[in-house]
Amino acid sequence: MSSENGPTPPSERIVALDALRGVALLGILVVNVRVFSMPGSVLTNPTIYGDLTGANYWAWFVGHVFAEQKFITVFTFLFGGSVLLFIRSAEKSGRSALRLYGRRSGWLVVFGLGHAYLLWYGDILVAYGLCAFGVVFLRDYTPRRLVLFGVGLLAFPSVVEILAGLTLDPSAIASTWQPPETALRTEVETYRSGWGDQMGHRIPTAFQRQTTGFLGYTVWRVGGSMLLGMALFKWGVLTNDRPPRFYRRLIGFGAASGLAVILAGVWYVQASDWGIGTALFWRQFNYWGSVPLAVAYVGMVMWYCQRRPDGVLTRSLAAVGRTAFSNYILQTVLATSIFYGHGLGLFGQTTRVEALGIVVAIWAVQIPLSVLWLRYFRFGPMEWLWRVLTYETRQPLRVSRSDG
Repeated sequence: MSSENGPTPPSERIVALDALRGVALLGILVVNVRVFSMPGSVLTNPTIYGDLTGANYWAWFVGHVFAEQKFITVFTFLFGGSVLLFIRSAEKSGRSALRLYGRRSGWLVVFGLGHAYLLWYGDILVAYGLCAFGVVFLRDYTPRRLVLFGVGLLAFPSVVEILAGLTLDPSAIASTWQPPETALRTEVETYRSGWGDQMGHRIPTAFQRQTTGFLGYTVWRVGGSMLLGMALFKWGVLTNDRPPRFYRRLIGFGAASGLAVILAGVWYVQASDWGIGTALFWRQFNYWGSVPLAVAYVGMVMWYCQRRPDGVLTRSLAAVGRTAFSNYILQTVLATSIFYGHGLGLFGQTTRVEALGIVVAIWAVQIPLSVLWLRYFRFGPMEWLWRVLTYETRQPLRVSRSDG
């Protein structure tokens, strides 16, 4: 099927970009599994629940330093790049690019609402869909202006939190930093219960994330990262158009600067024994350090794909990336079936090391399944449905001989 009548066919896709999306999608689960398996407040303060000594400490440490906010930032960079890809493709077809784009973003919000309220409150699709309506109007900005605007958006919630930390009485955030034992116990009991019983926690939590949480934090972080992704796309970084030397430098600078800031944050909060006075400050280290480290991850994947463009690992990761929407939902279905009461009911019972083992097990399902699926189908099931609703015409699903 020609891209003039619909979405980009597999033969015209950028393999390295798909592989990067696959890496990001798989990496996101390393952090999301903490919220799937434990009370959500562990992302703010990991000392409140579960063992944090020995191997479990190192499981947290590695996840915090190398995964938390890094892979979701890469994923958001890619979404920003996809804004430009979609608009350019739609304009070439002679159709109304913004009308198609509006339908595409609107349906993403709808899918996200279903995901958040029916399956898991930690959904990111609603935020992506809403932010997409805004960033598209900056698509013609130069990369430099996109970076300036992106950093400005990123800075807003950080500045607010720092000012709050300097002026607020620490007791004002005590319930967030150290939730009452009864609240933690109630959350554990809720998610060990059936699907219907979980709604009492899922609905208000999802609503808070999509209202005050969105306006106070998410819109700035997601919108800013999307603009950075648009700049990286225009510079040819995400499309693997830069030479190997460029990507090696990107890896070196991003990893050195990002890790230095993140590790300083770990030292800072541990030196204060996780005191409440550090609550709003220590988050800033990872908040900012994750951006250059995410850029380093981009460099790593691009550099590897240049060296092994047809390698098994490249093609496997690209398959996950091409079906990222479906795999994102599948991660939720598998994880909630393992941890929630309508499944195995392991919520609050697994250690951090065991949770990482479950992550690897889910990867072991998703990677071969993605490769196998794309042998017979052009898109993942969710990607296909999204395209049908966006273009308002049935898209061919099965692979044909004309596909690359």
